Parts: sequence; C-alpha cells; structure tokens
Amino acid sequence: MHAYRTHTCAALRASDVGQTVRLSGWVHRRRDHGGVLFVDLRDHYGLVQIVADADSEALKLLETVRAESVVTIDGLVEARGPDAKNPNLATGDIEVRAQAVTVQSAAAELPMPVAGEAEYPEDIRLKYRYLDLRRERIHKNIVLRSNVIASIRQRMIGQGFTEFQTPILTASSPEGARDYLVPSRVHPGKFYALPQAPQMFKQLLMVAGFDRYFQIAPCFRDEDARADRSPGEFYQLDFEMSFVTQDDVFAAIEPVLHGIFEEFADFDGKGRTVSPLPFRRIPYKESMLKYGNDKPDLRNPIEISDVSGYFSGSGFGRFAAIVEGGDVVRAIPAPGTAEKSRKFFDDMNSWAQSEGFAGLGYATRKGGEFGGPIAKNHGDVGMRELAEALGLGPDDGVFFAAGKADQAAKLAGLARTRVADQLGLIDQKRFEFCWIVDFPMFEWHEEEEKINFSHNPFSMPQGELQALETKDPLDILAYQYDIVCNGIELSSGAIRNHKPEIMYKAFEIAGYSQAEVDTNFPGMIGAFKFGAPPHGGSAPGIDRIVMLLADEPNIREVIVFPMTQKAEDLLMNAPAPATPKQLRELNIRVVDGPKA
Repeated sequence: MHAYRTHTCAALRASDVGQTVRLSGWVHRRRDHGGVLFVDLRDHYGLVQIVADADSEALKLLETVRAESVVTIDGLVEARGPDAKNPNLATGDIEVRAQAVTVQSAAAELPMPVAGEAEYPEDIRLKYRYLDLRRERIHKNIVLRSNVIASIRQRMIGQGFTEFQTPILTASSPEGARDYLVPSRVHPGKFYALPQAPQMFKQLLMVAGFDRYFQIAPCFRDEDARADRSPGEFYQLDFEMSFVTQDDVFAAIEPVLHGIFEEFADFDGKGRTVSPLPFRRIPYKESMLKYGNDKPDLRNPIEISDVSGYFSGSGFGRFAAIVEGGDVVRAIPAPGTAEKSRKFFDDMNSWAQSEGFAGLGYATRKGGEFGGPIAKNHGDVGMRELAEALGLGPDDGVFFAAGKADQAAKLAGLARTRVADQLGLIDQKRFEFCWIVDFPMFEWHEEEEKINFSHNPFSMPQGELQALETKDPLDILAYQYDIVCNGIELSSGAIRNHKPEIMYKAFEIAGYSQAEVDTNFPGMIGAFKFGAPPHGGSAPGIDRIVMLLADEPNIREVIVFPMTQKAEDLLMNAPAPATPKQLRELNIRVVDGPKA
C-alpha cells in the first residue's frame, strides 16, 4: 500500500464499499456525537467523511488533533444509511470507518478558521494566505484560474499563434504608468525597469518576421490598487499579429474569449449566457453619450440621451442658461419608478452631491402625470415632448445631469449604474461583450495646456499621414479599441503605427521632437526603418477574466498571493530594507523621503 494514500479524498464512491483504503489530508471539521466522532478529511480534490467509534484505536488520537492538522487514515469504506447520505458531496454515499491514524503534522491554534466562509480582515487573510487558500471558495478560484489559462493556451495555438517569452529586465519607458526600477550591479548608477507590458518586444517580433505571437505575460506597474486592478503585478493574454486590419484582430480573438466564457460560464452554478459572435462594436463618442463612459455594462438596459435642445430657449431658466452657455443636459431614464417615494429621488440627488457634483435634477411620473422640481419648472407641455422623445412610459421617472460635457457625461454614467442597481435592472446571468472603437488620437490637456495622446501613442491614426497633416488633431480618430465585458475593461489594443514618418509626425503634434522619439524609443523606431509589416494586437487581462468568471467583486480573490491595497506582501514581508552590504554592491545610498 502507498505510504500516504490509495485514493484522494474525493475519489471514493458506493462501488468502493468494502475496500480498505488509505487517505491523507487536513482535518477540516470534527463532530463529536458522544462516543462516535465524525471527521471531514479534506485534500486538494474534495472531502470525505471519516467515522471513529469507541471500538476503534483511532478515536483517541482523532479526539486530540486540532483542525487543519495533516493526518493519514487507514479505514474501511462503508455505505451510509439512506438518511445519512449527503447529495451535496461527491463522496456523500459513503464514509470511511477509521482503523488507524498517523499524524503527519500537527496544527497550532489557527489565526483564522478554514472551514466556512466567514469574512476576515484583509491583513489577516494575506498574512496567512496559505490558510486562506485552503478555504473552498478561494481554492476553487485558483484552480479555475489554472484551467482558464490552460484553455486559453490551447485556443490561441488553435488560432495559429506561437508562444514566446519576452524579457523581464528591460528599459524604462516615458509613456504609461510608473515603472518598477531594478538597479544594475555591473553598471553603477544605471537601472533596468520591469516591463509594464511586452508592448515594444511583441511589435519587434512582428518586425522580426514572426506572424502571430502570444504569451501569458507578467506585467509590472507601480500604481495604486482598486477592485479590478492588483497593485504591483498582473498577467495578460498578450498577442500580436502581422498583416492584419482591425477586423482581422477581432476575428482572431473573439472566438477565444467567447469560447473561454462559454466553457466556464457555469463555474459558480449560475449557468450564465455569453453574448453571441460577433461582439457588438460601439464608437467611443457613442459610448460616452449613451453610457457615460468607455466601458459600458450592456446588461444595464438604461441609455442616456442628450436633451440639451429641449431646454434651449425654454421657460426653465437654469437649464436654458447652461445650454445657451455651450454646456449640455443629459437625461437618465428611471423606468417603473411610479411607486417610489420622493425620498428615492432626493437620495439620488444627495448621492450625486456626495460624489462631488452640483446635484442631479429629476422629474417623476405616475399614470402619465409629471411631478418633481424639473417638471414644475419646465412645464407639462415641455415634459411631454421630452418624454415622447425619450420613449418614457407613463410610470417612468427621469434624472438630469447638466454642466460641461465631460462632467455631465461622468455624472450621467455613474447615475445610470446606480439607478439600475437600485431598481434591480442588471441581469446577473449574462456576460455582455462589446468593442469600443474609434478612440480619438489626441486630447487637450487642461493643466499642461497642450495636446496629448489620448490612448496609445503607437497607434495608427485613421487617415494615416494625410490626416495628421490636414486635420484638426482633436478630430483625428485612431485604430484603437478596447474589449469590455459587463462594464470591466479587459484590454486595450490597436493597429500599430509601423511607419517612422507617421510616428514622428504624431509625436510632433504631441510636443515631442524627432530627437526625443529617437532617444526614448530607439529599439522600435530603429527597427521600423528596416521594413516593418502592418501589425496589431491587444492584451486581455487574465486576472480580470478570472474575476468575472468567478463572480468575485475584488481581483485579489483570484490571485494566489496578492498584495495589500498599499502594495505590501504581508506574508513575505515585502518590500523590506536592503542590507548595507547589498546597497554597497549596488552603489546605492538611501535618502530619507519627504516628511508627511
């Protein structure tokens, strides 16, 4: 017999009754029924019930071991009685009557229990992450992550992509987020940077003549954490293709994403549906108007409308002045709110103010009759015209966001989400994908008072060099695109600017000289001068994909060893001071930071 196990804890079935088996695992739970002890034994694969009674030598030992001790148990597989079967357990038809027990490793008193799903503070969970990972939900999430990555690899290879690994120690880039720097011992005073993404390397692979590249790529950015972004590091499905248009990129990656989400849609037992192929394409300008942002949750049926024209010259002086001053009014329908009290609408206004906005106007409607401050000021005739244009029903209210276009869009987008949440309008059993396309190439930066790149500086402008030379920069669109699912941006991508003359001109518009481009991006601009194919790609985030499939609100729940919100690893005590010897070897002196 094997030293530790003949079966895993999830393997035994009714057909094994009568067998003598050996199992190893962790003591998950104990239940003492007065002379009969029931122990749930757990391993990576699942649970099995162990029984020990007064006739068994195993009882005395099992009574003394703490939860999470590691034990090996020899025993006889027995059938459970009809009333004792557990249909929720794969091994629920049987139990193992313990005959002998060996304690492989005794557990100390636990800082947090493993059995159950009680919530514990982040610092406790991350300091003892190895215990947290034993909990059923988190354990399942990490196995899901592994299975998702394995499936992605198979699907990408099936689409004709070849996997390559790009460097981890590289050069710092002046574009994008803040770098993590690594000092060089052999080149004193010089630093490597950990890659924010393999962007330049994957483009250079296309210049090198490889046709379709992919990688499950680690990326490093020194930026703050949030619910859908881990501080420090993350992984993405990085890919690039040669001789492709935007449509070709979409056609290659859509089946991969659609297939992954269909394969794992029932992971949590909800049996969610996935939006059909091809995914919907929404121009950036339309998305900002209808949804108030560039990552819309299409499960939300509410659409925002620009109603500025209905208030120009109207009797409602406040909105009329806003519109005539060049600003906008956006309307957010609130369907089926006739039975909502005024408090519902007033609370929405208070919420908007708490978010830093001046407020959120509203009009109520019940049985076709209007009420509320906006209706009172705008008048019945004006409100009926507005309601007809918006397609409002006789019991649908409406909120209004007014002001500068960008601020009104932001408030309207946030209000759209909040109204749908409050009214239960978001279908939790769907994965809704879309592409956001036609991003502006440039934007005006108010603080710097200059034109900047709005998205990715290495994207091909629509219209290429002619557009850069003849159009207002703020009117130029780029071949840039984002893939969005349920309001979460999975990745940005683009058809790349592979022509040096177009790149120089694009950077010139953003305030960079040719010499600065040559200095900041020498590898890429130099390579493009030796024949570069048209190419493009994207990089959907692995962590975000798994977070969506696992239906987790926070990305740390699908990462094996995540950092805290402050980018600290409490388990390994990182970051930590370097020793004087290490600093001397690196020719580094540590200076005190600015005082708080």
